[in-house]
Amino acid sequence: MYIIIAILAFGILIGIHEFGHFIVAKAFRVRVNEFAIGMGPALLKKQGKETLYSLRLLPIGGYCAMEGEDESSADPRAFTSQPIPKRLAVLAAGPVMNFVAGFLVIVIMFAGAAGFGSNVIAELADGFPNAGEDGLMPGDRIVSLNGERVWYSTDFSSFMNLDGDGFVDLALIRDGRRVEYSRFPLSPREYANPDGTVSVRYGLSFQVLPASPLTNFKYSCYQAYNFVRLIRISLADLIRGAVGIKDLSGPVGIVSTINDVAKEAPTRAAAFQNVAYLCAFVAVNLAVMNLLPIPALDGGRIFLMLVTGVIQLFSRKRVDPKYEGYIHTAGLVLLLGLMAFVMVNDVLKVIHG
Repeated sequence: MYIIIAILAFGILIGIHEFGHFIVAKAFRVRVNEFAIGMGPALLKKQGKETLYSLRLLPIGGYCAMEGEDESSADPRAFTSQPIPKRLAVLAAGPVMNFVAGFLVIVIMFAGAAGFGSNVIAELADGFPNAGEDGLMPGDRIVSLNGERVWYSTDFSSFMNLDGDGFVDLALIRDGRRVEYSRFPLSPREYANPDGTVSVRYGLSFQVLPASPLTNFKYSCYQAYNFVRLIRISLADLIRGAVGIKDLSGPVGIVSTINDVAKEAPTRAAAFQNVAYLCAFVAVNLAVMNLLPIPALDGGRIFLMLVTGVIQLFSRKRVDPKYEGYIHTAGLVLLLGLMAFVMVNDVLKVIHG
């Protein structure tokens, strides 16, 4: 059941992205030749007044094919015949719709929350090894961890999970003054619980902020920002070689992950909450990744459009759209090759557990 939900959710996110392009293109009277959800052979087709609507076999993408998008066209309603601000709005609409969709899911998720963990330490566990004036104290407000801003307790957990050696750079506010620690020792260890059991944790608990419409909205904004921040950190790790291409996940991996976190949830309500959380992350991820200046992606199209606009401004000559089309075609071929590699890798991960 969760696999089906994950596939549907992924398809909906793709549909939302392409619908963003489509609705803004239609609003600016740009001719749209085809609006497709999915890639590959068409399963369903319906010809509208001027646009072919299709549902295609592979749920790994989609497209909004506009007249003159990658080639010259004499049609005054062609995409390349439009002024740059209109073309920019059409290209940006897809990622913006994905981000808005992800943000709305976050807002809905947190609408019923009773409270949120702040960044102010409420208490330290008995036996915490670095308590006191030279360490941590109740009332300390942690504002930075390894150079990353901390607003809520979830920020602390997220960046502690990314730390690998048990030493962190901390900045905190204590009695109105800033205190900084370099290479502060902080790692999970066994602490006694009030019920007599023992659990492995960091030994810090944080004050809880009561929920309110304003607090919920602020937390939703911070959560959306944190999704973007995690994507930035992941891209930086990929560039510097901390992770490899084999660690990337595509549609198959995403669906598998959503299915796994749903099955591991203790209740059905928790399962749907986990699915919603991951869907929100994927939606924001799609928005950010599509805005990267990579040929064939929206960000690549925006970048080349601005470059050709500058060339046209200084040379007084319009750059033939076919050259931009060549670049996007080459980028699409490379992108499809990467997607194929990632898909095969995801399938092998699923098979081998």
